Amino acid sequence: MKYLIFLISLLSLTPAISQTISGADESRLYAETKQVNQFFRRFNGEEDERGNRYYTKDKQYRDPALRKKYLGMLFDNSNSGIPDSRKLAFGREVIESDNPVFLDFHKGDWFAEVNTTYRFNGQDETFILYMSLEPDGVGYKWVIDRIYSDVFDKYMNVDTTHMRKFIHPMSHELDFMNLRKAMDNKDSVAQFAFREFKPDQLTLFLYEIQKGNLEFRTVHRVNFHFFQVENWYFELSEFNRPGYNRGWLISDLVRVEDRDKDIMKKFIYNEK
Repeated sequence: MKYLIFLISLLSLTPAISQTISGADESRLYAETKQVNQFFRRFNGEEDERGNRYYTKDKQYRDPALRKKYLGMLFDNSNSGIPDSRKLAFGREVIESDNPVFLDFHKGDWFAEVNTTYRFNGQDETFILYMSLEPDGVGYKWVIDRIYSDVFDKYMNVDTTHMRKFIHPMSHELDFMNLRKAMDNKDSVAQFAFREFKPDQLTLFLYEIQKGNLEFRTVHRVNFHFFQVENWYFELSEFNRPGYNRGWLISDLVRVEDRDKDIMKKFIYNEK
């Protein structure tokens, strides 16, 4: 009888327990920024907590109070490298200034960094693809803007500004037959290129794919780099972990003067 009473009591509690767990899961679901597009909408204050879109005629559309609430959720809280004072300064400039800043998906000044693995010469090698949006008819498409790999980097160190070897200025009288000797040493052949010549890894990457020497394996990680906010840079990364602070979050935030942003981009691109 005691066992029966205990069983009935347990069954009566089950709906309440289930409801509590469901409520926690539901809150976690609402808190997570599951898509990059959703990050844009939350940053701009263009959706409610359940992910329903706000439009220009809606009262809450781009509401400053809503934006402040969301911005606090859009940082990686485990990153102690972004002090609260910097977050507050950023928030004041993008939300509370006379000219609030809204991210624009099609504006440019943001790009993807895609960390991949390709099979090359019998080994798995890391290739970083930098992707940007490009207008295409009435829409847009992602294109490979440039790439970086340690494997190709050794071919990029070409200095044509202090060339020691040269093709004689009277070579035209010899029908340029001295090209044979000039090309004997493959390590110095780049010295015969024009002074402003700059090799690029993307050309080499596409060539090796067309030759069948590069085989795609997988994508390991994707990050996005944003330069749309005046005098600021931030990075967007995806975090898959327990709790509410997960999904697409700001993983780095730095104040960078607009005049210095090209330097920052070269650093991200691994350009020397």
